[in-house]
Amino acid sequence: MSGEAWFAVLPDGEAGLAAARVLRPWTSESIDHGSGRPWLLGSWPDGQVTVADAGAVRLAVIGRCPVTAGALLATARRIEDVSDVERAVQGLAGSFHVVASVAGRVRVRGSASGLRRVFHARVGGVTVAASRADRLASLTGAGVDERLLAPFLLSTAPPYPLGDRCLWRGVREVPPWDCLIVEPDGRARTRRWWTPPEPALPAAEGAREVRRALLAAVAACTAGGGTVSSDLSGGMDSTSLCFLTARSGAPLVTLHWEGLDPGNDDTAWAARAAAELPTAEHVRTDRSRLPLWLGGLTGFAIPTDEPGGWVRDIAGLERIVALLIGRGSRLHLTGIGGDELFTAFPPHLYDYFRARPLAALARIRGQSSLHRWPLLPMLRGLADRSTYRQWVAGSAEVITRTFPPQRDGIPPSLAWGSDPHLPPWATPDAAREVRGMLRDAAEDAEPLAPQRGQHTTLAYVRAGARGARQLHQVTAAMGLEHAAPYFDDGVVEAALSVRVPERNAPRRYKPVLAMAMRGTAPESLLGRSTKGDFTGDFYAGLRHNRAELLRLFEDSRLARAGLVDAAAVRATLLGLHATPEALRHLEPTLACEVWLRSLPVPGAPPGGPP
Repeated sequence: MSGEAWFAVLPDGEAGLAAARVLRPWTSESIDHGSGRPWLLGSWPDGQVTVADAGAVRLAVIGRCPVTAGALLATARRIEDVSDVERAVQGLAGSFHVVASVAGRVRVRGSASGLRRVFHARVGGVTVAASRADRLASLTGAGVDERLLAPFLLSTAPPYPLGDRCLWRGVREVPPWDCLIVEPDGRARTRRWWTPPEPALPAAEGAREVRRALLAAVAACTAGGGTVSSDLSGGMDSTSLCFLTARSGAPLVTLHWEGLDPGNDDTAWAARAAAELPTAEHVRTDRSRLPLWLGGLTGFAIPTDEPGGWVRDIAGLERIVALLIGRGSRLHLTGIGGDELFTAFPPHLYDYFRARPLAALARIRGQSSLHRWPLLPMLRGLADRSTYRQWVAGSAEVITRTFPPQRDGIPPSLAWGSDPHLPPWATPDAAREVRGMLRDAAEDAEPLAPQRGQHTTLAYVRAGARGARQLHQVTAAMGLEHAAPYFDDGVVEAALSVRVPERNAPRRYKPVLAMAMRGTAPESLLGRSTKGDFTGDFYAGLRHNRAELLRLFEDSRLARAGLVDAAAVRATLLGLHATPEALRHLEPTLACEVWLRSLPVPGAPPGGPP
């Protein structure tokens, strides 16, 4: 079976039978409740679903998890009520959904990062949950609420909770930290299943927990046997996964693709790592053998349930997937998530200053000197007392302002996040929609954590997981499953337990991950302090594919929706761009435009042709 596994969950009552009749023509697999009524309907390959039947309890783990049916049965026997489910499955490794049917009640949840998500809608008069929003929308004949696309045009991920809204009419998203409980009569409510850990562990102790979690996450990837592949970009995140996979003994294919920027030293670091992995097969592709960025966008037709930032390299992605499948890979590991988990973002300095003012000032002076940040704006940021609600409300007032280029000499924000900005081609209607949504959200918005640094990390984790999820939907449709082990619940929990200031260290890059990998990856590879730059790839792709990009906006779906001025987009594409910041907004706009064009007609079978 090609395509991403997906499933829908039905209540255990007579009311669910009507929803089952609607669902059955769209699905290829089914599992019943203990009552004999339909419980799980969908499409999934062998090995994706493990089910245990313990009398009135049925428990399913759906996704990447090495638990055996026997072990899951022992777990299911400990469950007497839906409130017992989380305690029973605690400690399972991998990335998966958990679905339980207990004495007529149903409980379903995804993963804490949001990589595995849950949606729900009314189908046949009852609440039906599913792993994909577009599948539910196809079942109900619902279309996209184009008004909700406006925040996706922002230069950064929409501020929480704005980014958690589902784009399909009549379909609602369950927040990642909540589970959905469905009663036999089809009524449903949410309940919290996960809370972020307190960041209290010192770096050394936290690194030990991270190591244990990463070993379990990679073991979950290799448990199915066969060949797996992994990015080997040269950065610490993907390099660590390669060495962990090699340590497991699984046949490994590594993939490195060269950037066009002459200042990008990723390739040199990847070559050093490859030399230390003699048992792996190494595939290295230079850009002369791959399509340039920003190509193939007009012909892309793989539907996903929301826009994704991977579109800039969609043509190259198709070639890479075919290459890895040809090498025998059944699963590809990506290092997405390492930046989010093992970096202390600038807002942590605000919290650090309140806990240890002298140490914080010393760190601020050091970083200000290194990056040539003027000290006065940093001190003003430390004095700010805005609550999260005030910051979200204030964001509504700056979305149309011109933002400074992100370069040395411009101090970072110490607020609750980066100020969101709409592109210059956004229409007044789009700006009005985003302002209204931000102001509405600010009325009762609460941060993801009390401290700015931890909140920012959690916000980046959610945004990164959403992007990785869309990438997985695309590559799975091409025939190759993707895994992002850094977003497994165990890894997220371990990394977030480390004291936020200790995720950074003077003249050291990702110190917690480096400590966790000591003894597995060579010390020489753990000391890298640079990061690859792909500005050259973006400019080369723009020059080569300008005509195709212009055609994309000759009949723009975003323009039809009243969200962008297509003439302004074309003028930008034809203009001169002295710095990459001038094009910073282009990627989210392209993601939204391509996504709208890829959607199937209403009522088409899930995953069917558009």
